[in-house]
Amino acid sequence: MAGFKSRLANDSTVTSSRSDMELMKEKFSKLLLGEDMSGGGKGVSSALALSNAITNLAASVFGEMKRLEPMPAERKAKWRKEIGWLLSVTDHIVEFVPCRQVSKAGTNMEVMVTKQRSDLQMNIPALRKLDAMLIDCLDGLNDQSEFSYVSKDDESQEETNSRKDDKWWIPTPKVHPSGLSDPMRIWLQFQKDSVIQVHKASMAINAQVLSEMEIPESYIESLPKNGRASLGDSIYKSITDEYFDPDYFFTTMDMSSEHKILDLKDRIEASVVIWKRKMNAKDGKSSWGSTISFEKREMFEERAEVILLILKQRFPGIPQSKLDISKIQYNKDVGQAILESYSRIIESRAFTIMSRIEDVLQADAIAQNPSNGEVKRPLSDKEVGKLNSAENGASLTLLDFIGWTPDQEDNNTKKDLKEDPTYKDINAKIKCNPSSIVTNKRFSYLENLGMCRSPTARH
Repeated sequence: MAGFKSRLANDSTVTSSRSDMELMKEKFSKLLLGEDMSGGGKGVSSALALSNAITNLAASVFGEMKRLEPMPAERKAKWRKEIGWLLSVTDHIVEFVPCRQVSKAGTNMEVMVTKQRSDLQMNIPALRKLDAMLIDCLDGLNDQSEFSYVSKDDESQEETNSRKDDKWWIPTPKVHPSGLSDPMRIWLQFQKDSVIQVHKASMAINAQVLSEMEIPESYIESLPKNGRASLGDSIYKSITDEYFDPDYFFTTMDMSSEHKILDLKDRIEASVVIWKRKMNAKDGKSSWGSTISFEKREMFEERAEVILLILKQRFPGIPQSKLDISKIQYNKDVGQAILESYSRIIESRAFTIMSRIEDVLQADAIAQNPSNGEVKRPLSDKEVGKLNSAENGASLTLLDFIGWTPDQEDNNTKKDLKEDPTYKDINAKIKCNPSSIVTNKRFSYLENLGMCRSPTARH
C-alpha cells in the first residue's frame, strides 16, 4: 500500500512537471513567433512581445484587486513561476567589461568578459524585492477579522454599500461599530507607508527607463513645428510667462476628467520634445529652428518637466500618454522592455493596494466619527509614537523598507537607488504638489484593464 501511494505521488509530480513544461513551451513559442501564430513573420518585435506577455500575465493573475485580501495560493504560485520564466531572459542579456587575469606565465593581462547588463543587474533584483513586498503586505491579512466587505446583494447594507465616488463596482469595506483596534489601525498605516515607498520607487524606475527609450520617428513626424501650436495659446502663455507658479498654473487648468488630464499631459510632453530638439539642432536654418534664445527654451522645458512630475504624482493611474505608448510600441531593446513593463505593473498594483487600504481606514474613520465621515480620523500621538518607536519609521527610506544591503551588489556595478539622481530629482520635485488640485477620483491601471493592456492591445 505504501509503495502504491509513493508511485501515485511520483506520477502526480511527473504530470505537474510535464504540464509546466508544456506551458513554458507555449509561452516561449508565442514570444518567438512575435504573437503571430500563423508563422508568417508578421509578428511584433521580441521586446514588445515580452512587454505584452508581462502585462497580460499581471492582468490575468491580479485582475482589479477589488478587495484588500491575501492572494490565493495557486495564483501566487502561478505569478512567481511565470514571471520568473519571463524575467529569466535578462540573465542572458550581457555586456563586455574589462577583467584582469593572470596567465600561466605569471603575467597580468586585461581581457574582456561578459557580465549581465548593469541596468538589469541593478533594477531587476530591486523590482523583485518590491514585488515581494506587495505580496507580503497582502499575506499579512491572513485570519484578520476586523473588517469585511459589504455584499452588493445585501439590501440591509444598501446605505453603507453606496460609494460616493465613481468606482461603484468596488465593494465597500465594513468595520466593527467601534472601529478598528489600535494594533490593526497602526499596522494598516504602516503597510500604507510601505506601499507608498514601493509606488515611488517603481514609478521612478519606470520613468527612468522610459526616458532612456528612443523617441520613434513616427511620433516626431506627427508633432507640430513649435511649442505654441502643441500647447495652445493659453497654456503656452502660462508656461512662458516671466513669473511661473505651478500652483497657479493648475488652478487655471480644467482637470475635471481623465481625458482632459491625459490631453494636458500629451500636449506638454510634445512641447518638451519639440523644445529639446530645437535646443539640440545644429543647423540654424532647419525647420526646427526658432528665434527664441537657447536659455529661454531651456527654462520653458524645465517648467514643463515640473508640470509633468506633478501630474505623475497627483494622478498616478492615468493611462499612458501618446509618447509612452509610441516608445513602448517601437522599442527594440528587450532589457528596457522588461524593466518598463515589470515596473509599470508593480507601480499599478502598489497604487491599487494603497487605495484599498485607504478605503478601510476611511470606513474606520466613519465608524469613529459617523457625523463627519468625509474627514479621516488621524492617528493619536500615542499611536504615532508606537509606529515610529522601533526604527524612527517616519524617516524610513525605500532602502530601509526593502532591506537592501551593499553586499548584495558587486562593488564595480553597485548603484544605490537612494543616491540615484533621477530618484532624488523626482522625490524633490514631486513634493511641490499643488494644494489647489483636488480630486475624488482614483485611477489605476488594473482598475481599468484598458489602461493596463499593452499598446498594441489598446489600439
